[in-house]
Amino acid sequence: MERTLVILKPSALQRRLVGEILSRFEKKGFILCGMKMMQLDEQILDEHYAHLVGKAFYPRIKKSMMKAPVVVCCLQGVNAIPVVHAMAGVTNGRNAAPGTIRGDFSMSVQENVIHTSDSAKTAQEEINRFFAPEELFDYDIATLHFLYSDDEVEMKE
Repeated sequence: MERTLVILKPSALQRRLVGEILSRFEKKGFILCGMKMMQLDEQILDEHYAHLVGKAFYPRIKKSMMKAPVVVCCLQGVNAIPVVHAMAGVTNGRNAAPGTIRGDFSMSVQENVIHTSDSAKTAQEEINRFFAPEELFDYDIATLHFLYSDDEVEMKE
């Protein structure tokens, strides 16, 4: 199974959508490995969005992400990275398909309630950026046999 990072942005907290969004991932079958609330600062944002720092719109991103705390989560599951990313929907909430998180809860490019990792490399970098190893947990899931068939994941006896 793979792990991925999810950030519930300040717009999700301000609009009181955290529980509803997390519920979608839990209902899908993802395993919550880590979760915490934090206030992002310029240093972590400049690192996280290093590929955007020189863009004209980057100050808007930074301002938005510092408006309020965020909730960062590490989720685990088979193909977690592409599935979580697809569940989020396209970046612009106005263009996101109904049924996706952004499609249901966003009308904005910036205030789009969620960030998800887009590749295995990015997921690992982002998880390491936001979580110390001792903040991530491996534990037995009693319902694992009902989420996956035995040949999809290694089942513990």
